[in-house]
Amino acid sequence: MIDLNKPIKLDRAGAWRTYSGGKLIDAIHGIENSTDTNFPEEWMISTVRARNASREDIIEGLSIVSGTDISLADLIKENPEKLLGKKHIEKFGCNLGVLVKVLDAAERLTIQVHPTRAKAKELFDSDYGKTECWHIIGGREIDGEKPSIYFGFKEGISKEYWKEVFNKQDIPAMHSCLHKFEVEKGDTYLIEGGIPHAIGAGCLLIEVQEPTDYTIRTERVTPKGLKVADFMCHQGLGFEKMFDCFSYDGLSEEETQKRWKIKCENGDIISYNNTEMFALKELISDGKEVLSSEGVFSGIYVLEGEGFVGDEPVCGGSQFFIGASCEDFTIKGKMKLIRFYGPKED
Repeated sequence: MIDLNKPIKLDRAGAWRTYSGGKLIDAIHGIENSTDTNFPEEWMISTVRARNASREDIIEGLSIVSGTDISLADLIKENPEKLLGKKHIEKFGCNLGVLVKVLDAAERLTIQVHPTRAKAKELFDSDYGKTECWHIIGGREIDGEKPSIYFGFKEGISKEYWKEVFNKQDIPAMHSCLHKFEVEKGDTYLIEGGIPHAIGAGCLLIEVQEPTDYTIRTERVTPKGLKVADFMCHQGLGFEKMFDCFSYDGLSEEETQKRWKIKCENGDIISYNNTEMFALKELISDGKEVLSSEGVFSGIYVLEGEGFVGDEPVCGGSQFFIGASCEDFTIKGKMKLIRFYGPKED
């Protein structure tokens, strides 16, 4: 019997991707001497299935309640108001409105973009696009290069030119259209729908996003030579219409940093002042602390240390869904955690 009044522990949920990584995520879980694979992502409080060509029959990315075969998605369908709260359901229905991942990239990801909510509705009949946030929690040098990201069009990049370099598959030209920034632990960027981007090799980050997997890719071969299926490029839109997902309002390097790099304040990594779509906080425990649901659902993930969340012993990689009706609970021990929230309800 699952007690909905307590934090609900979830199993680790991985997802196959076209890029390799995952070694540093295993390290969070205390797994030593692991290797990078094509499972470089761990999804949290996920009610979303990963979209992968030729793997449609494989269920990946969905969170399962620990010790059961019950998915979080099914649990919410059976108990929507208790788990999500009345106000959330009135505004967003039974959809969480958020998806959170840990990503560890051993290679640069292909350049991609996600639709805004308006474009997602128009092109995919979806109420959600994929605005997201990257919070860097670590990294490693790969082939002597420090972790970096590619982010946002430079000034003067037109739709016609972007289509031209895509058709030629001129990867260096694609890279030159985007800004490149080295990143360090603690850096945070907001990536709104329509903004082209790519996570560079060596980045370990938390990604908070709208709950879809609509990813438009412009590179037809990954940096390590894996061919990207047509569907994985255009997500069913076709190679012409996919270019409607990009925003071509380029900015200078300084303006890009000023607009999209977020400064963490008082434990708020990203708040509703930055976006109404989600929020992310950092929690440092050095003893005992009582937490409340505050009448909204949230998720907790242990980054470092060990202790207890409620009655459950935890260590790195432990994750929980906190229902809107969850009773006050304690966290105990020396730990570093993140707590994430869905879209703003009022």
